[in-house]
Amino acid sequence: MTKAIDLVRKNQTDTPGRWKASAEWRLKNRKWLRYSQEIALRALDKMEASGLTQKALAEKMGCSQQYVSLLLKGSENMTLETISKLETALEIDLIGQALGHDCAH
Repeated sequence: MTKAIDLVRKNQTDTPGRWKASAEWRLKNRKWLRYSQEIALRALDKMEASGLTQKALAEKMGCSQQYVSLLLKGSENMTLETISKLETALEIDLIGQALGHDCAH
């Protein structure tokens, strides 16, 4: 056991890890992150079913593929405008689905 501890001490960095700050941030923002992740999963499902690439989705939304990639990771705090653009581009209802409501009356 001493060898393992010595190895860890030898290879540890002087700078603290960001895991604690990251975990605290996720805890503080868990409610909107849950919605964002649900929207991202539904968007990914629709993209897969439609054979739509991130690049094609970005073109439909009028944004960059890099931004679409961020959205689809589920950790981006999306505006209503962004969600609306996603809904239009994918031809689905994301907000009602994410909230568990049927918005199509």
